[in-house]
Amino acid sequence: MMLPMASLIRREYLRWIRAPTWVISGLMSPILYLLLFGQAFNLGKLLPPGTPASALSQVLSGAPNYFSYFAVGMVAFASVTAAMFSGTGIIFDKQLGILQRILSTPISRRSVFLSSLVFRGMLTLIPAFLVVGFALLLADVPGVAGLTVSSGVTVLDSVQFLAAALVLSVAFTALFLSFGFAAQRIESYFGVVTILQLPILLTSNAMYPTSIMPTWLQYLVGFNPISLAVNIMRMSLFGTAGYPYSAGIYFAGLLAWAVLFVGLALLLASRALRTNPAASPTGSALSQAIAE
Repeated sequence: MMLPMASLIRREYLRWIRAPTWVISGLMSPILYLLLFGQAFNLGKLLPPGTPASALSQVLSGAPNYFSYFAVGMVAFASVTAAMFSGTGIIFDKQLGILQRILSTPISRRSVFLSSLVFRGMLTLIPAFLVVGFALLLADVPGVAGLTVSSGVTVLDSVQFLAAALVLSVAFTALFLSFGFAAQRIESYFGVVTILQLPILLTSNAMYPTSIMPTWLQYLVGFNPISLAVNIMRMSLFGTAGYPYSAGIYFAGLLAWAVLFVGLALLLASRALRTNPAASPTGSALSQAIAE
């Protein structure tokens, strides 16, 4: 199982690296959000002059300024946005007949799904951590807001931050991959993804504090997997003051969402792959499909 999966992961890597336009555009989007949206949409300036910094930090879940609050939310935003495109490659493989060739080999259907999940899940972390690095660099640019972290950040906090970003990426990559396996046309795929994207993102605390939302929306935000991941990441960088639960509770909720999404994706992908016609098993078919 591991050798065929490694071959399929290598194919995913080659396809990704041979499309420089897609790579550059995927990395540039988070930067533009930080430069334009993050700099312009500054909620801190809406407070009356002379408002103590501690009051602003309490509203922003411990973040010293709005840009720092927003930059961490953008890590989740970038991960989910990148995961949205994970299912498009599956649809193109089906339309070009490549997936049928892969399925004609002795490789298991589950390995086909897991190879895409492993590579695409890791791939979505690239724009996410590009956000962190770029936001930190902006802090040294005069006249520009940048990410400011707590002086007490430890190695354990960094691991906690990475774990939350990774689980969130894997969860949404699995979800959107399952849509790719189930959809037959690219229009159908983006129709479903577009319907889901904004409600998922806007019912989270990635871009604005929960305290300014109506009560009914606060309940939705509290269960949103993006909010759970962002809470963990902000607690890692800004401290735990003001949060009703510990990072472990938030992480348990995030893991529950990830297990649900991956399990649902495995079910949908397995059903979709069983309906694909496949020829008799041949070892050369997999090599030919990987080469393409």
